[in-house]
Amino acid sequence: MRRKFAFIGAGSNVFTRNLTRDILTFPAFEDATIALMDIDEERLRWAAKAVRRIVKEGRRPAKVVPTMSRAEALDGADGVLATIMVGGRDARFHDVGIPLKYGVDQNIADTRGPGGIMKFLRTWPAMRSIVKDIERYCPNAVFLNYTNPMAMLCRGMQAISPQTTVSGLCHSVQGTASMLARWIGAPMDQVTYLCAGINHQAFYLQYKWNGRDAYPMIRRAVTTRKEIYNEEQVRNEMLLHLDYYVTESSGHNSEYNAWFRKRPDLIEKYCTHGTGWNPGRSSREWVAGWEQRARDDRGKGKAPWWREGVKKFLAQPKLNLKRGEEYASYIFNAVFGDNTKYEFNGNVRNFGIIDNLPYGCCVEVPVLASRRGLSPLKVGTMPRQLAALISQNAQLEEMVVTGALTGDRRMIQQALLFDPLTAAVCSMAETRRMFDELWRTSTKDLRWFGR
Repeated sequence: MRRKFAFIGAGSNVFTRNLTRDILTFPAFEDATIALMDIDEERLRWAAKAVRRIVKEGRRPAKVVPTMSRAEALDGADGVLATIMVGGRDARFHDVGIPLKYGVDQNIADTRGPGGIMKFLRTWPAMRSIVKDIERYCPNAVFLNYTNPMAMLCRGMQAISPQTTVSGLCHSVQGTASMLARWIGAPMDQVTYLCAGINHQAFYLQYKWNGRDAYPMIRRAVTTRKEIYNEEQVRNEMLLHLDYYVTESSGHNSEYNAWFRKRPDLIEKYCTHGTGWNPGRSSREWVAGWEQRARDDRGKGKAPWWREGVKKFLAQPKLNLKRGEEYASYIFNAVFGDNTKYEFNGNVRNFGIIDNLPYGCCVEVPVLASRRGLSPLKVGTMPRQLAALISQNAQLEEMVVTGALTGDRRMIQQALLFDPLTAAVCSMAETRRMFDELWRTSTKDLRWFGR
């Protein structure tokens, strides 16, 4: 039986290439139909070139169907993957630059806080339409989302379409587990762990090497080896004070709490390592150079940065077609491939999974994939110090999603009051002015609101 996979936002070329490669490594999917959908015709065309190269070099009888029609891509799909971006770099400039005027110096700005909230509000209409189209064109599909802000988007979709099998995936769980194993010299096939929390703020409640607690070795590596401490300064400080290791990078985590980014001296002390990507250490550096870089690129007639990446991929004499560590292909294989059960960390609603986090919020917990579908596993009670930190962010996400679903703008504004970084540097009145300015700047993207 030829299976069909629909990539929504296929112009996100790295994800599309890697996930296609992984899917085609499973015998059950060798002859799959790979439907690539994007609203950007040029990005779609280059994505199709890359995927066809993977199919050809792997000698698979798979079929590649590029389309700008979401209905065509989804029709009859068994698996759906979303890797979309709404607003692009211009919107990101405002998400970072406006809060900076009020002293809120973000780093990644795509998950929660001012930037994450605005990104959710821009992205939600598209994700809402996608999940409704899945109900119409492929109601039995497994839908896996890679788009941030992960928790808020998944929470919204799971609320309006509870009958759809939808979960969100983030590679930080397996990526951090591998990093910790490297630090202590443990082979990954001898490591087991229990990880739970919310997206980008889940913690390893257990981390074992051959069945023995490996936390003493991790702490020793962090406290005695400067190069290891400096590799992830923020996360390592969190370990030393909270006793558990958090999944997502120092860049993300530096903005999810009140400890690291509220003063320039703290940014200089704690955010020099492990907080890379745009905008780097301080968002001031990124904002200051953004407009000039845009002018330079236009003046020089440069090709889009992503196109150069695809060209470089296509220029390789031989591709590496070994399956990677992203969860998606293993999940699909467990549910409708060869039915080999697979455990992963996914984003699902908290219906009795973690006792001391808000009921119904979106949590990132172990999930078992099998022919029965996706079954979240009971975690129980989080350590109190972790629950205290996570709950504040989970409650913020609940307020934002509820505000979006009910058209309650004031609730979303109030949610921002409880963002830990914003609250550390802004008064309530300043927070409201910042929110109003962000809203006005994004008016064209928010015309859907309240309808």
